[in-house]
Amino acid sequence: MALPKQDIDAYAVITGASQGIGKAMATDLARMGYNVVLVARRAELLEQIAATLRQQHGVNAIACPCDLADEDDRRGLVEKLEQTRVNILINSAGIASFGPFKDQDWDYETTQFELNATAVFELTHAVLPGMLERKEGAICNVGSAAGNVPIPNNATYVFTKAGVNAFTEALHYELKGTGVTCTLLAPGPVREAEIPEAEQSIVDKVVPDFLWTTYESCSRETLEAMAKNKRRVVPGPLSKAMNAISAVAPTAVLAPVMGKFYSNLS
Repeated sequence: MALPKQDIDAYAVITGASQGIGKAMATDLARMGYNVVLVARRAELLEQIAATLRQQHGVNAIACPCDLADEDDRRGLVEKLEQTRVNILINSAGIASFGPFKDQDWDYETTQFELNATAVFELTHAVLPGMLERKEGAICNVGSAAGNVPIPNNATYVFTKAGVNAFTEALHYELKGTGVTCTLLAPGPVREAEIPEAEQSIVDKVVPDFLWTTYESCSRETLEAMAKNKRRVVPGPLSKAMNAISAVAPTAVLAPVMGKFYSNLS
């Protein structure tokens, strides 16, 4: 198989497109000739990115500001997508929290759930009927290698990502033979190639440099996997290690070890 063909009337929709994996994938898709709809909260930044993509790659790049954690904002986006010819959907937006679940800010936790899980669920449902009718489309949902394991001190995040992982892989099998593909991106640590020391987060400082993968390499590997209709892509050395270990290590051993590590991130 291959990715859906570029078409003047069709769009690739990318959430979380103002930074990170989402921005890298939007850039690569525009470079490949796809029109793109960029979804994120920051309208001014999103329009700057869209303008750059229009200028550099000659595609139709549309900034679509939306708070995906807000039910009303999300409903408006869903209505737009249902009226748009979407041939690629990248659900990349997401956030995380660290520390004991009982100590977390409840508003942040519910926002995390809406963004990481509900938005993926609703946006996938919005574009799938049109893709199936046209017998062409590609969906990529960004889950996580962390979604393979119950990790103490990361409970809400693994709750959402475990759901995204299983949901996406279930759809992968459901959609076989329809012309529509569904691929799970399950990364571990991903970041810019270089981060000034003053801007490094605690995660940047705790995880050694050689274990990280960049947003750009993550995007390339993911698009290649989507074109081959792979069920799951796991980019980068630490992601691959986490994926392999989680498949064989007993939860009773693995969860406390990872929970201890994650407690240092709060």
